[in-house]
Formats: sequence, structure tokens, C-alpha cells
Amino acid sequence: MSPPAGWPHGSVETNISTLLTNFARPRGLGIILGSSAGYDLPSGDTVEPDISFISADRFAAGPEPQEGKFIRIVPNLAIEILSPATAQRDRTEKKAIYEENGVEEYWIVDTKRREITVYNLSGKRFGRGKVYTAKDTIRSRVLRDFTLLVKGVFT
Repeated sequence: MSPPAGWPHGSVETNISTLLTNFARPRGLGIILGSSAGYDLPSGDTVEPDISFISADRFAAGPEPQEGKFIRIVPNLAIEILSPATAQRDRTEKKAIYEENGVEEYWIVDTKRREITVYNLSGKRFGRGKVYTAKDTIRSRVLRDFTLLVKGVFT
């Protein structure tokens, strides 16, 4: 069993999840999930992003999730919050897995540097990541009109 990531991972995860849920749910855009959901992807990889979003259309297209099983739908957005145990894998292996499976947007949240790198799928590849710092606002391509003030994530 992997040890818990510790402080401030859980706080940052809650902050981002809450902001995303408060935006997506009332608009009927889709669902926000935590790491315990897990995904069995078309590539055969199983991943557990810290936070993910599946659009209402993609969720409805299925396959229908089964109780107690990992979801077999590719999320539109995957977010990983770096910890010492996962940072290298999140930046390389998981990024490649998300890219291969068609995740449209991938965020890597660095709690030490207090920055978020956002990758967007262009064709079948992620473009060059854009780094956002405390003074910046992220505008998601997947969740249209959603903005995130980066400094608010790390409080």
C-alpha cells in the first residue's frame, strides 16, 4: 500500500475538487471524481488520478460504471498533485498514459513550487505544457468558462 501523500496534498486536492464541483454540477456539465474512483483505460493501464472530470456526454456514452469496479471511460480532465513518491511517474509515465488514451487536459500540481502545469491535447499529442503561478488564472479548455485563480488552490 502506498503511504498517504501528507500535507498539503489533501488540502490542495479538496480546494480544486470543490471549485470544480461547484462549477460543473449546477451546470450539468459532468462529474468530478477523486482518486478512489480509478480508471481502466483502453490501453490496458489502470490509473487513479487525484481528481478527474468526465463530461456528461462522455459519461452517458458509457460504458456504464459498475459498483465496486474501476470506470472504463476516459476522463476529459485528469489532475495529479505531486508528492515525493509519485512526482517522477506523474510527469512522465502517467502523462504518456493520459496522452495515449485521449485525456483532453492534464494538470500537474506542484505544491512545493506552488504552480500548476496544464497540458492540452492537440490531435493525439499533448502540446507544450503551460506553467501557471500564484499570480495567474487558469482557463480550462475542457470546462468552458471555468477559471481557477492559482493562489487560491494553495491556501
